[in-house]
Formats: sequence, structure tokens, C-alpha cells
Amino acid sequence: MIEIRIHGRGGQGGVTLAKIIATCRFLHGYSVQAFGLYAAERSGAPLQAFCRYDRQPITNRNLIYEPDHVIVLDATLVGPAITSGLKPNGWILINDPRLPYEFAERFPGYRVATVDATAIARENELGTRSVPIVNTALAGAAARVFEFELESVHEALEHLGFRGSNFTAAEQAHERVVFVEDIDRQGAQATHPATPTARVQGIVDGGGAQRPAIRTGQWATQQPHRRQWTPPCNHVCPAGNDVQGFLQALARRQTDLALETLLRTTPFPSVCGRVCPAPCMESCNRHALDEGVNVRDLERYAGDHGQARLQAQPRLAQRVGIIGSGPAGLTAAYHLALLGYGVTLIEAGDELGGLLRTGIPPYRLPRDVLDREIDRIIGLGVDVRLNSRIERRDLYRLTLEFDAVLVATGLQELRSLDLGAGGDGETVMQGIDFLDRAVRNQIRVDGETVVIVGGGNTAFDAARSALRLGAAGARIVYRRTRQEMPAIDEEIDEALEEGVLCDYLTLPVRIEPMRGGRRKRLICRRMRPGEPDESGRRRPVEVTGSDFAIECDRVLLALGQSPELSIFPEGTVVHDGEDVMGLLETPVYAIGDLASGDGTVAAAIGSGRRAAVAIHYVFTGQEQPGLTPEAQEVIHAKGLRLHLFESQPAHHGMSRPAEERRLDFGEVRATAADPSEAERCLSCGVCNECDRCVTYCPEGVLKRVGHEFSFDYDYCKGCGVCAAECPRGVVVMSRL
Repeated sequence: MIEIRIHGRGGQGGVTLAKIIATCRFLHGYSVQAFGLYAAERSGAPLQAFCRYDRQPITNRNLIYEPDHVIVLDATLVGPAITSGLKPNGWILINDPRLPYEFAERFPGYRVATVDATAIARENELGTRSVPIVNTALAGAAARVFEFELESVHEALEHLGFRGSNFTAAEQAHERVVFVEDIDRQGAQATHPATPTARVQGIVDGGGAQRPAIRTGQWATQQPHRRQWTPPCNHVCPAGNDVQGFLQALARRQTDLALETLLRTTPFPSVCGRVCPAPCMESCNRHALDEGVNVRDLERYAGDHGQARLQAQPRLAQRVGIIGSGPAGLTAAYHLALLGYGVTLIEAGDELGGLLRTGIPPYRLPRDVLDREIDRIIGLGVDVRLNSRIERRDLYRLTLEFDAVLVATGLQELRSLDLGAGGDGETVMQGIDFLDRAVRNQIRVDGETVVIVGGGNTAFDAARSALRLGAAGARIVYRRTRQEMPAIDEEIDEALEEGVLCDYLTLPVRIEPMRGGRRKRLICRRMRPGEPDESGRRRPVEVTGSDFAIECDRVLLALGQSPELSIFPEGTVVHDGEDVMGLLETPVYAIGDLASGDGTVAAAIGSGRRAAVAIHYVFTGQEQPGLTPEAQEVIHAKGLRLHLFESQPAHHGMSRPAEERRLDFGEVRATAADPSEAERCLSCGVCNECDRCVTYCPEGVLKRVGHEFSFDYDYCKGCGVCAAECPRGVVVMSRL
């Protein structure tokens, strides 16, 4: 991409020059942009214009801060600002009768050329004697300096309606442009600039580059300010991720930075990118424009393709034991290890991962993906004890061994359903147990009709796994409607595509044996929606006389789980997942689903992180920046300027065909081919340096230097244009 910045004064035609150069390239197949900084339309006032062109589509809409080349329409503007950000060895083309070496000495490391475009414009009667219009002449000079054909300038001028003497001016400038290497320094005689025509100053004008005499900020009744908001995706993320931050990194194709941003809060981007219910996607402000951003697929992309690893701090003296290696325990181990603590994970099973390993089928969460992210945690120096089930008497022993103990045993108590004497242990089993046995290749259901009771992810995982294990049919019965199912929408859709049947508003009542075989009849009753309950969902009400039977071979219960508290001393009360609670004299904390009962991987990750931060504060009195973010007000769609954004459909991931994927446990969905979906992120309430506020400021009182913006309130009249043009609601007006 070639980027050109033009410095001139109002009335000289700098913006039109940018358009002419862009048109030259556009007519030869380039993607182009040309625009001006409309901060001072008054004749003679300093002005900037910009042009960029590339063979690839241009998506950057910012001003040009690091140009390849610079064109100066008025030599009185020559100064340090001309080379600000200019790339080494870039061209500086100056409209001036002097020879270029007089300027070259001031700009070492750059190439300089000059042309007296003002004289050429006057010769061809372009503009007036006092304000000649030099754009077409400088277009011809630019063609010579930047090495594109003069004929393309003719084509552009014809296309834009500039004819006659404009052609002549371009040709003359093309011939008269002077380069440093063309000059014999010993014998060259520099010409002297003509005395500029005097211009009448207005009452608010300065003298050329001087500031206006009257401080117009005194006229203002309101002033603009910049305000940082919390995007709704960040606000609702149970894991506490900087969703907007990692999306913006991906939008800039900085995949490693995106992964690093995620790893500051979660060790499981690839896992959550596959199994998270993604409340961030539901709350996305983009729904008011078209579709929410597909955050889940982008988190998966960052986790699968990024290369980043955070470094642990120097080792501290304290040691922490963690009982349970599900997402909460593993996350707490990760953050504690990064903070420098010695950490030991204690797991009852023979592998780490907890429900991530035993309760989520490989077609949703491949084992190599899970192992990769667990290895990242263990690689921080975390010790592991497998096959170590902890009972109540063992907990006291651990409090003597460690300086703090975290209990992250999850939801171990499975909810059941009394279906009468017709259901034996082989006919009726828990969905979680079925999934665990399925992962271990310990069960088949060839030819069976399997009924699953429940409406969450476990129910659909069990139904889809049953089909993969040879079931003739899998049928879900749920006492509410689909809209009230807690399962992820995509999983429900995929299950239906694979042939899973769903009976909504249906309540299992009892199981009855059938004659001549092991098949059963599951008696069910129709339900209807009643009044809303404490969850806000409409309470299901039984419909009298609506019983019907479903023939089946096996019933799987997926009715949810609850904490199993037998590990704690008598009288212990575990509640409130937000405030981590000390339970014994030595710090013992309940974390994750055991404390909160949220039941999602993302919530468990957030709980594990908060526990690590809380323990660190207890031991050191130090809070962790970024892990304990400051509360900010959330910005919603009404606070954005959505009319400034283009409507774009969301990118949805590719899935294997249903008839193929239901035959095995291979992963159903593929990782995105590229992160282009991140470009749809609106960056709500967070400045992404689009520069619209700077571009449209009519007084030029808003400046950006690097990543910093400043308002010159001495001259800001409080017109509010910057706020009206800020797409993300970052610039707000307040009354004086």
C-alpha cells in the first residue's frame, strides 16, 4: 500500500489533488481512498489531505500518520510536522521555485523534489493571481516523482472533468520538477521565492500558521470529553475476558496478541471457543444492526492459531493445594502459578480435566485440544496427584500441608427422578455416567431406542452420543418449550440435523415393562405453560388426561446436579460464588460450581481466577491490575451511532454433514479459516482510533498524537460535531 499525505492551505486544491492521484490509480485497477481533514475550510488556513492506494482492498479508514510520501503545496508550511511519521527514504515534493537541495539539508534521510506549481498555475490562469489553484500541476509532478504514467493523469483529469489548461499545467509540471540528483551543487544558483500576495485577515484568523487572536472557546456552552465505557460482551463474560480487546487484536490480524489477551484471564481459549454458551454473543450490540459477532468461533481461532505464553512471577514461599481438576480448579492453579505460588492439583480420577474430560463428548471438545491447554497449566510448574480421593478427614490433613486449600469438586450430586418400579439400574441411568462410559469406550446401545430426560447440554450430548454408539433412535423429552431450554442453540440445531427427536412440554411419569422382552413403555404427560416462576420462565402445568406412551430400551436422566458437601466439617454453609468464603482456621475456599452452582465452564473459569486473586490479596495485600478490573458503565446500542456502520452478515463456522458426523466422535465444527469475522466488532464504547472525531472537527481543535487525543478548549466552541461523528459513543458532551 502507498500512502500520501498532502499539506496545504484552504483554496489551493489539496483535497482535489488527493482525488486526482487516487483516480489515476483507480482507473488502473487499484483500490483507493482520498479524503481531507476538514478542520479549516477558510481560504489560506492550514489543511491536510490524504490519499492511499493498493492492489488489495483497503479497509483502513484512519488518517495517515506514517505516510510513504508527502506533498507540500505551500513552502511556508515546511517544518517538523512535514516529516512527522514519514517513512525513511520517502519523497517530499514541495511546491516552491527554490532548488531541492535547499530543503534536502533540512530533511536528511528523505528524497526531496521541487516544482514551481504556483507559477505554472498562474501561467495557465488556474485560480486567481492571489490564490492560484495548483492541484492539477502538482498531479503532473507527482506522476513524475512517484513513477506513474503522465497519461494516467490525463485520464484522471478527463474522468473528473478537468480539461484544457489543466492538461497543460500537468504536462509542464511533469517536465519542470527538479530532483536533488539533477543539480550540480557547485554551480547551481537557487531562485528566490516571489513575495506572497498579502491577504486580509479575519477577526478570528491567525497570521498564517499562528493561532487565532480570539479564543473562541469562551463562546461555548458545552464541551466534548472522551469517556471509556464497558462493552456489553466484556460485562457479561463469566470468565472475565477482555472480549473487545482480543477481537480488536484479531481484526488487526495480531493473532498472537489476541491469544495473549485471553491468557491474561483464562487458560482455556480453545476449550471455551468450543463449549461456552457465549452470553457475550447474546448481548452483542450488533444485534441492533444485523447479527451479533461470532465471538465463540473467534476465541477458538485465537486459541488454535495463536502463539503466546505468559511468564510466571518468581516463586513465593506459600503453597496452595487444589482439590478437583475441573475448569475452576485448573484455572485457579494457572493463575496462582503465574503469581508465583507452589500449586498442587489433587484429582480423584486417573486424568486431569474433570467434567471437561468425562462429561463433554470429543465431537464437541477433542481430547488433544483439552490436553494442549492443560499442558500449558502444568508447564508452569504445577504438581499433580492423581487417583487421590479426598474425604472429610483428609481435608484437615491438607490444611496442615498447605498454606491454603481450594475445593473445586463441582456438582457431584446428580438429580434423579422416580419413575416407579419399572425402571432398573440398566434401563435408567444418569446422562453424566453414560457420557463418561461413552468416552471410555465402555458402553454400546446398538439398535436401542434411547429417551433422554432434560433440556440442557448434557441431555443433547447424551442423545447425540447415543446415535454415535449405534442407537436406532434418540428422543429428548423436556417439560418446557425449546425457547426455555438451557442448552446452546447451535447444539440443539445440530442434534436435530443428526436425527434427534424432541418432545417439548412433556413430563415423564413412570416406566412400565412390555411383554416379551426388555423394552419398556415410558408414560409421559403433556404440559402447558403457566405463570412465570422465580427464574422468569413460565412454570409448566400438567394437562389432565393427556398421558401417552413412548416405547424405549433405555432412559437417560439429565436433570442437573447439585453440590456434594460431605467433604466439609459439620455446620459448613457453602454459598455465594462471588465472595470466596473461608471455612476453616487455615484458609479453605469453595470455588467453582461447588460454591455457585452456575454449571458452565466459563463461570467456573471466572470463579477460579477470582479465587486466585483473593488468595494473593490475603497473603500479600496486593491487587492484580487487569484481574480485578474497575467497574465502568456499560454502553448499549442506543449509545452508539449505528448508522455510521455498514450492515454485514455474520460468519458462521463450517460443520461436517449430519449424515457423516453422526457416525463417529470426530469434531463436528471446523475452526474458522481466518479471523475476518472480528472486523465486525463495533468496539462499543472503546476508541479504536478511527479518527472521525479529528477529521470532522470544524475548528481543528482536536488533535491526535500517537494514541493520545486532546481538545484545545481555548478554541473549542462546543459544537458537538465530534460527538455526533463518534461511532462508538466515546466522545460525549457535557454542559459548562
